Amino acid sequence: MNGAQLLPVFVVGLAGSIHCAGMCGGIVTAIAVAPAHAGVHRTPVRILSMDSGVRRNDVGYVVAYNAGRISSYMMAGALAGGLAGGARSMATLAGMQLNFYWLANAMLIALGLYLMNAWRGLAVLEQGGRVIWRRIAPITKTFMPADTPRKAFTLGALWGWLPCGMVYSALTTALLSGSALNGAAMMLAFGLGTLPMLISLGLLGAHLQQAMRRRSLRIACGLLVLGFGVIGLARAAGGVTPDWMDMLCLTPHQ
Repeated sequence: MNGAQLLPVFVVGLAGSIHCAGMCGGIVTAIAVAPAHAGVHRTPVRILSMDSGVRRNDVGYVVAYNAGRISSYMMAGALAGGLAGGARSMATLAGMQLNFYWLANAMLIALGLYLMNAWRGLAVLEQGGRVIWRRIAPITKTFMPADTPRKAFTLGALWGWLPCGMVYSALTTALLSGSALNGAAMMLAFGLGTLPMLISLGLLGAHLQQAMRRRSLRIACGLLVLGFGVIGLARAAGGVTPDWMDMLCLTPHQ
């Protein structure tokens, strides 16, 4: 897998990250960060707070949190890619390969509509993910307040399993990556795409959130993601086949 194949995954993460700012206020939880050293007078900051207008000034804590979050994405991608890659020799999977390809691109279309708030079908998947999250959420309390970078990283790694339709869409693509390594690489690219938005949220909070509520911006980002899905389905149907389309397709065409 080369960088050209990872570029569209990065772009989808970048465009889809508006979901975190404008559409996940009821899901994303404010994480309080206490001073790293006792006796050092620093203003406590919040990482990924969707409600607070407090100024964020501790970039190190925000980066540690997001590094943990992306590490969880990579782990999930490795599991998805390894599961499908390990079973690839099975005739049943070979026969289902094209179906998975259609599913992955249909998920991108669903994500695009979700970002535009035109269709909330992915919310059903998020509800399913809450079954796992209910077991993880109590553990997060052990690391709060996150008064060290290690705690911030661990908290981010746990929060990486928060139910999110956008992440599930990316994982569907990772299923077709062919191996655990490729699956992890795809989710790394996706996570890096979300990084600019989430670091900015950690530092600017409510100010950025307010800007991301603009309907025109959500529609533009949603159309971009939806476009990737439409192009992928066109390739699957045989209507668009030039090699340069690899730059615009998230899933390998088998």
